[in-house]
Amino acid sequence: MSTDQTPTYGGQAVIEGVMIRGQRNIAVAVRRPDGSIATMCHPLTPLFTGRLRRTPLVRGVIAMAETLTLGMRALSYSANVAAEAEGEEIGKGSMAVMMLVSLSIAIGIFFLVPVLASDRLEGLLGSSLLANIAEGIIRLALFLGYILLISRMDDIRRVFMYHGAEHMTVHAQERGDPLEVEHIRKYPTAHPRCGTAFLLVVMVVAIVAFIFVGREPFWWLIVSRVVLVPFIAAVSYEVIRFSGRHAGNPLVGLITAPSLALQSLTTRQPDDDQIEIAITAMEQAQAADSAPELAESSL
Repeated sequence: MSTDQTPTYGGQAVIEGVMIRGQRNIAVAVRRPDGSIATMCHPLTPLFTGRLRRTPLVRGVIAMAETLTLGMRALSYSANVAAEAEGEEIGKGSMAVMMLVSLSIAIGIFFLVPVLASDRLEGLLGSSLLANIAEGIIRLALFLGYILLISRMDDIRRVFMYHGAEHMTVHAQERGDPLEVEHIRKYPTAHPRCGTAFLLVVMVVAIVAFIFVGREPFWWLIVSRVVLVPFIAAVSYEVIRFSGRHAGNPLVGLITAPSLALQSLTTRQPDDDQIEIAITAMEQAQAADSAPELAESSL
């Protein structure tokens, strides 16, 4: 995969577009309703580029905060570009409310439901250890079921096509290939440093971590799951980082196989227009990194 000499780029899919996270800037490219391409570049804050972002374990917590912050910004921009045809604009307040509602639903489904279900099972299983394992399995099952369900939705499938285009373009950048459709086409839509892979690793690391945590009293059962989130994210990030840098190792390949298999649900083969969007985002991020004066531009 990437080498120590090759700058690491990553990103995510947004509404009809792609966001690329560069070394010092992010770039978003979105297909307008009229077929043209809208782009936005913005510099990263020092927190996301400084020494702490390169410190083992700490960088995992910062990366999680970065993903939420940059993801919301990129989604807000892409949503507003998509709304241009109706002459509407989604305000920051409305977007924040939507994100808060989505986050609350996610916490309820992937946090509270497994905790409450495993609490009921503890009496039947007769063991706090088995209850903790059951909690993790329930959380993992809900996560996989959720991915499977949304992958069948037409709008989400288009986002997953952009997701595939982003991964294929990152593969090409890491290999030093020209950022052209014909060169990018040969790469897979799965990538070991994918956000989906990170979430799957989080689920597995959480199962292991919670095995050693008591479940009594009930308030501790809830609080411990919150308190340990930064630790779990930190360890999971290191696993993803290691696997991305040693993808050719057979043992690492066994570890990353489930994550890559899961991406068969969260990515789709993109069309040429979608790859063009990913190329535009990558080129914008690279240009902004090499020319700081371009870091604040919006076309």
